Amino acid sequence: MTQHEDRDKVLAAFGGKKGLIDSGIPAVIFLVVFNVTDRLNSALFASIAISAILTIFRLARRDTIQHAISGFIGVLICAWFANRTGNASDLYIPKLLTNLGYGTLYLVANLAGWPILGLMLGPILGENLKWRNHPERKRAYILASWLWVAMFFTRIAVQYPIYRSGNVNLLGTVNLAMGYPLFIATAYGSWMVLKNAPKLPTEQ
Repeated sequence: MTQHEDRDKVLAAFGGKKGLIDSGIPAVIFLVVFNVTDRLNSALFASIAISAILTIFRLARRDTIQHAISGFIGVLICAWFANRTGNASDLYIPKLLTNLGYGTLYLVANLAGWPILGLMLGPILGENLKWRNHPERKRAYILASWLWVAMFFTRIAVQYPIYRSGNVNLLGTVNLAMGYPLFIATAYGSWMVLKNAPKLPTEQ
């Protein structure tokens, strides 16, 4: 298996380009509409509508709809939080809780010697769990997983104080800035760590 094939499989494991689009565009739409109209209901409706349209579009093209559906459900959950309180900032509560949950999971798994990236990517890259018996490969998975721990908790450390301040526009902007760019940088860093680690024979 070539490095390009490995890279494509790793990208697909994190949702791929279509997954990133399906999960990210509704958040952009919410922020734009809220800034233009200053109306929470209008922004929520627009973000839900675009998420539904993306799901229908994937169905029409017979594309994988896993990420479109999960993105649509995520938008509905975020909208419920914001609509329940009438506070636009509460749209980002589920995202903060998700980062906390994932960050804690990656942290505990690393400390236990079972890095999440190893469990997730090992089977995809054809080495299954054999990396656990190879110290250098295991170390690489742990190091790469620490990058994700840092990403999740950095998001919380930066965004939670802004959430508490009630500045919706700043929170939305920072959330977007720490969304795709930070995710892509972390995924790329993880790939570089794993690419430079000794490879194991793949299982047929």
